[in-house]
Amino acid sequence: MRFAVLVFPGSNCDIDCYKAVEQTLGQPVDYVWHTETDLSLYDCILVPGGFSYGDYLRCGAISRFAPVMNEVAKAAEEGKFILGICNGFQILTEAGLLPGALRRNESMKFRCQDSVLQVVNHETPFTRDYSEGQEIVIPIAHGEGNYYCDEATLQKLRDNRQIVFTYKDNPNGSVGDIAGICNERGNVLGMMPHPERAVSSLLGSEDGKAMFTSIIQTWRDRHGAAASVR
Repeated sequence: MRFAVLVFPGSNCDIDCYKAVEQTLGQPVDYVWHTETDLSLYDCILVPGGFSYGDYLRCGAISRFAPVMNEVAKAAEEGKFILGICNGFQILTEAGLLPGALRRNESMKFRCQDSVLQVVNHETPFTRDYSEGQEIVIPIAHGEGNYYCDEATLQKLRDNRQIVFTYKDNPNGSVGDIAGICNERGNVLGMMPHPERAVSSLLGSEDGKAMFTSIIQTWRDRHGAAASVR
């Protein structure tokens, strides 16, 4: 299985994502610049956190028009796995790959701390190695992590089980305590907390590791035993 870590001007969590894949899974992983126009080599695309294009206009609003995002949309349509973390989540909503929007934190302050999440849906390609209702510790670091959608969209998210993670103690004012959601198909996930920063006890938590192992196990199930040697 081959992973791509997108890099925009201003990305600052790309190295964390790269190391998480390399050290947790030992799978091929490449940095991919925002001008790339071909992602056909990759099975999973990670859209990392940071301040892409300086977060001018709105977070992710400029990145949404980067050439690589056309390829991300194609990959999502093909059923490949797309994981957007923090600024990556913001980019996915701006690109219309996920519903809703991310606003300024309710406190109007940047929040950087460990956060307790509850796994609401453990049947996605990203969460199969968790259990339903499991509480995990994943760090956050954002100023615009306040997830918002209208009531109709929120109900649709609930009905379709697209709410994947919720906060135990909501740090940013997100509607429904939402920390992460997926698309209806389940192959695109966006979340504000940083699982790539929770893959080792040295980092304070290993609770993010299961997200990466879930991805590879799902991919192997789909592609058969031979996939493990790709």
